Amino acid sequence: MLVRRDFSRQPPDFAGSTAHAVTIGNFDGVHLGHQAILAQVNAAARRLGIASCAVTFEPHPRELFSPLSAPTRLSSLREKCELLFEQGIDRVQVLRFNRAFAALSADEFIDRVLVKGLNAKWVMIGDDFCFGAKRSGDFDHLKQAGERLGFEVHAMPTVKAGEGEKAMRVSSSAVRELLSAGDVGRAARLLGRPYSISGRVVHGDKLGRKLGWPTANVELRHNRPPLTGIYAVRVEGLGRPLNGVASLGIRPTVTNSGQIKLEVFIFDFDQDIYGRHIRIDFLKKIRDEEKFADLESLKKQIAQDADDARRFLETLK
Repeated sequence: MLVRRDFSRQPPDFAGSTAHAVTIGNFDGVHLGHQAILAQVNAAARRLGIASCAVTFEPHPRELFSPLSAPTRLSSLREKCELLFEQGIDRVQVLRFNRAFAALSADEFIDRVLVKGLNAKWVMIGDDFCFGAKRSGDFDHLKQAGERLGFEVHAMPTVKAGEGEKAMRVSSSAVRELLSAGDVGRAARLLGRPYSISGRVVHGDKLGRKLGWPTANVELRHNRPPLTGIYAVRVEGLGRPLNGVASLGIRPTVTNSGQIKLEVFIFDFDQDIYGRHIRIDFLKKIRDEEKFADLESLKKQIAQDADDARRFLETLK
């Protein structure tokens, strides 16, 4: 497993002379559509005896050109890389997306990234993927270049989840919409797994402990999380899966800062986990976040939320 942000000083086993089977995209969330592409790339790499590589961008292109209207991220860069490696990808090539990079023509992108950077021998993109300045490059452009420069080019058609009229096109936008609506179950079907946020446990204001509900405060790396509210969750990274209840939001009862916090109360657990990196799987929405008249009312609601989460999580055993 290797993550690279440039093509210089490559280690011998991943130097520019090493051939790659490549796919290119934002891969936000690494949903079922992405996974279908990645499976094809890995299969081609094994068949050809070369390494598999996913090329992605940081930041998301829309965050550069229209930051105020850019979509919320489903996954931070670290989470994305972890998910890509879970799919068996050998190398993640992170391209810094700035004004200079955005100005590259489609042919310059092919030359610098695919040919000289990765020595691509096999390339697959989504059927709607465009690249190069003003999105001038598409599948046909890339296929013609491959015939000229010596690499195969393939396109992955749209992937749908479900059957018949209820089948839904799998996309990052569809996942965001479902999460925003609190439908984590349908979002999980498009992702192929529960939606999750991972991060390091950091010190908070200790209010939860004062209320009798000590929480793990998880450091957020997202620009804006795609969901808010109170959730039944499962916590990974502490030896075994642990159940809990999580609050993701601005905590209007206790502060006017507007800062989003992720706090998790882990059931039947009392260990010091500061500094640990954990993953929170969101399994069911309990309710929306709300402002209470006082801390005593909040405390009673937390108890009710914990009971509701426990009852739901018991049904999963």
